[in-house]
Amino acid sequence: MTGMTIAGLAREGDVGVETIRYYQRRGLLDTPDRPINSGSGGGIRRYGPGDVRRLRFIRSAQGAGFTLEQIGELLALDATDDRARARELASERITVLDAKIEELERVRASLRHLAHECGNGSAGPCPILAAFDHA
Repeated sequence: MTGMTIAGLAREGDVGVETIRYYQRRGLLDTPDRPINSGSGGGIRRYGPGDVRRLRFIRSAQGAGFTLEQIGELLALDATDDRARARELASERITVLDAKIEELERVRASLRHLAHECGNGSAGPCPILAAFDHA
């Protein structure tokens, strides 16, 4: 008996079994056939190194902020030479990340200002608490 069970694949990808099944339903991971001959394998599906590689790719792409739909497209592009589309998807993601970084930098500057004001110790409510109290 070769390969690993779905639990083994989940362990290798640092995800839960239900996550594997979800990716399968979304078409991101293949669902291997159950062996016809039950024998010692008991009809349990087996996964191999290619499945582990694909799962890790999915997780890494998610970490970079790609949607599952975009990840599916990237996986499909893996079988082609369409580097232009892969570059386009990456550029779109970079644009979104740049906007998020700008937003986070504005938030950081605001919090620095509030922390400085709070540190001045003047009377009245703390400026940090007052800034978040919209009631």
